[in-house]
Amino acid sequence: MTALLRSLGMLFGRRPPAMQVGAVCRCVRTGEVVLITSRGTGRWVIPKGWPMEGKTLPAAAATEAWEEAGVEGRMHEAELGRYRYDKEQDRGYSVPVEVRVFLMDADRERADFPESRQRRRRWFAPQDAARLVAEPGLREILLALPEVSG
Repeated sequence: MTALLRSLGMLFGRRPPAMQVGAVCRCVRTGEVVLITSRGTGRWVIPKGWPMEGKTLPAAAATEAWEEAGVEGRMHEAELGRYRYDKEQDRGYSVPVEVRVFLMDADRERADFPESRQRRRRWFAPQDAARLVAEPGLREILLALPEVSG
């Protein structure tokens, strides 16, 4: 039934959302999470991007965490959750995207990373981070984070 509905949706011009991967980078010492500003709008977001050929989804999310936030650590293989947003395109329209989110136990932060001159990075308590993000699904993921085990 689902395949039939998907086929009908494509027939009538609706496609399933594109997929991205994202990383909730949580400091192993403080439990804070990192948010970065988006390049386009300056909104607070988590590091995220497209899946990468030859990498698992968690590994691709780890690469995004390094490139966009300068954060490294141990990625959890289990998905934390998913959320959707509309990604603005250069041509003036947006496309629906579903982000699969993975948790990183962050233990290294670098000042110099690939996008350090394009973004701001800050650490927040998960509840504060949840108030700052625009996407309701991401807000729910941040509020549901398990406690740091220590």
